[in-house]
Amino acid sequence: MSHTPPAVAPRLTAEQLPDDPATLKNMILELLNSMQQRDRDHQALQHRLELLLRRLYGPRGERFNPNQRLLFPDLPADTGAASPPPAAEEKPKRKCRPHGRGRLPDNLPRVPKHHELTTAERICSCCGQLREEIGIDTSEQLDYKPASLFVIAHFVHKYACPCCSKARQQALPPGSLIAVEPQPTPATESSSPALPSAATEGQEVMSTPSESSLPERQPTEQEAPQPATSPSVASPAPVVIAAAKPAMPIAKGLPGPGLLAHLIVSKYVDHLPLYRLENIYERQGRFLPRSTLCDWLLACGRLLRPLYDRLVYHTLLSQALHTDDTPLKLQDTKTHLLSTARMWAYLGDAAHPYNVFHFTLNRRRDGPQQFLTSYQGYLHADAFSGYDCLYLPDPLTTQARIIEVACNAHARRKFYEARSSDALRSHQALAYYRQLYELERQAKDFSESQRAQMRKDLSLPILETFQTWIEKEYPEVLPKSPMAEALGYARNNWTALVRYTEAGYLAIDNNVAEREMKRIAIGRKNWLFIGSPQGGEMAAVMMSFTSTCNRLDVEPWAYLQDVLTRLPATPSEGLDALLPDRWQAEQRAKSASSPPPPEKSDSAEASPT
Repeated sequence: MSHTPPAVAPRLTAEQLPDDPATLKNMILELLNSMQQRDRDHQALQHRLELLLRRLYGPRGERFNPNQRLLFPDLPADTGAASPPPAAEEKPKRKCRPHGRGRLPDNLPRVPKHHELTTAERICSCCGQLREEIGIDTSEQLDYKPASLFVIAHFVHKYACPCCSKARQQALPPGSLIAVEPQPTPATESSSPALPSAATEGQEVMSTPSESSLPERQPTEQEAPQPATSPSVASPAPVVIAAAKPAMPIAKGLPGPGLLAHLIVSKYVDHLPLYRLENIYERQGRFLPRSTLCDWLLACGRLLRPLYDRLVYHTLLSQALHTDDTPLKLQDTKTHLLSTARMWAYLGDAAHPYNVFHFTLNRRRDGPQQFLTSYQGYLHADAFSGYDCLYLPDPLTTQARIIEVACNAHARRKFYEARSSDALRSHQALAYYRQLYELERQAKDFSESQRAQMRKDLSLPILETFQTWIEKEYPEVLPKSPMAEALGYARNNWTALVRYTEAGYLAIDNNVAEREMKRIAIGRKNWLFIGSPQGGEMAAVMMSFTSTCNRLDVEPWAYLQDVLTRLPATPSEGLDALLPDRWQAEQRAKSASSPPPPEKSDSAEASPT
C-alpha cells in the first residue's frame, strides 16, 4: 500500500506580498496569532505524547490513562526550561464590571434592625449613672429570602337596599320565592366564606339577597304581578349590587399574574423545563403537574398574542432588520416522533428596539416571505437561498422592496477556516478584515452621518483593494479547495457584503441576530423539544417579550407581572402603551415623579448633657 506524502507549500517570494504597509502589519498580526495557536497545540500534543510514553514505559506507580482530562490543559509540558511567554497582542480594553465590595443598590428594600443595650447594660460601672446615646454606626449586609408561593383571598362584598328588597318580595305572588340560605362555595374555589357565584364576576344581580345565587324566575302571564304603588319597585336600579372584581389573566383560574410571570421567566429566561418547575413548586408546598403548567403557558400565549401582533407591527417599521434562524425538535402529537422545525428571529433597529421570534414547521422560504410581506427596507441575513425571493424587484415599480445586506462575519469565517491549506492568502484576507473591523470599532460611538462618512472615506478604499485581490487570486486556486470556497463566497455576494457602507445605521455583520440564537440553543438543551405546533407559536410569543426585555435592560418578571395584570382590561387601542420600551419609559416617569426616600445619616451627633 503506497502512502502519498503531504504536499509541501511553495516558498513565498516578496512579489507575492502586498505593498500596502497597513495590510502587511495586519498580516503580521494574523500570522502571530496563528503561530501562537499552533505553538499551543504543539505543546499540548507534546505533553500528551510524553504522558503516553510514561504510561507505556515508565514506572508502574506513574502510569495513568492519557485520555483522562487534564486539570490545566493549557499548561506546556515540563521540559525543564521555562518557555518565554508569547508576545502580547495589543487589543482594545474591554469594559469589565468592578470587583470587590461595592455600594449596594438603592432600589433594594431595606429591613432596619436596631441593636440596642438594655437599661441594665447601660448603667455606668464607675458612677452608676445611665449612659446616654451619642451616635449610631450604620452598616449594610446583603441577604436573601427565597421565593415562595402565597394565596390571595378575594372577598367580593354585596350590597342590597332593605326597603326595595321588602317591596319586591311583597310585589311577587305567594309561592314564587324560594327562601333558602345561600349555598356555600365549593372548597375548590376558595377557602373563604360562601360567596354567590354571580357576584364573583363583578356583575349586578337583579334578585333578593336570599335568592342571589339562583337565576331569577320570570313570572308567567297568569302570575304577572300588579304594578306596585311604591316608587322603588318601578325603579330600574338593581336591588343587589356587588363590587367589581378585576379581570384575571386566566378567567376563573388558579394562578395569579405573578405566578404566571415567574413561570414564563423560569422557562424562557432561566431555561428551566417544566418538570424541574414542578419539583420546585412542590417543595414550596403545592404540587402543580407539568400538564397544568403547560396549559397555563398556552393561556398566557393567547392573552399576549394581541400585544405580540403590535410588537410585530412596530418591528416591521424599522429601516433595517437583522434575521437568523435555528433548528428545533418538534414532537408529533400522535406518533411522538421528532421532526426538525425552525425558529426565526427578527430584530428591529434603534428606533424600534424589539426582538420578534417566528415559529415555522420547516426552513422553506414561505416562513420569511409570509412574515415580511409588508416590510420595506434593508435586511441583514446570511446567504440562505430562501431569502432570494425577497430581493427580487417589484414588477410594477422595478425596484426591490427588500434590499439585501450580507454578513461579513460569514465571509471572514471561511477565510479563517482555510488557514491550514493556504496560509498566505488566508492571512492576507484576514488582514483586510482586521482593518475594516478596527474602523467599525473606532466608529462605535459615532452618529449615523459620521459613521457613513467614515465608511465612505476609509472603508470603501480598503474594500476596493480587497475586491481587486479576490478577482486576482480566484483563478489561481484549486476549484475544490477551502480557499476557493472562501473566495467564491465573497465574490458571489460582494455587492451585498459592501452594502453596509451605504448608510450609517447598517451593520458590517449579522452577529447581533446570531447571538440571539444562543437563547434558543441553551433552552433546547434543557427542554429538548417542542410538544406541538401550537406550543411552538406560544414559545415564539414568550421569547419575543423576554428577549426584548433583555435588550432594553428591563426586568422581565416585573414587566410580565404588570402586563398580565393590566392586559385583560386594556382595550385594543391602548395596547401600544404596554410595549416594553414604552412601559419602561412609563416606569421611569413614575420613579422621577415620586418623592425620593429620606436620606439616612451614617452617624448621629452627640447629644448635649
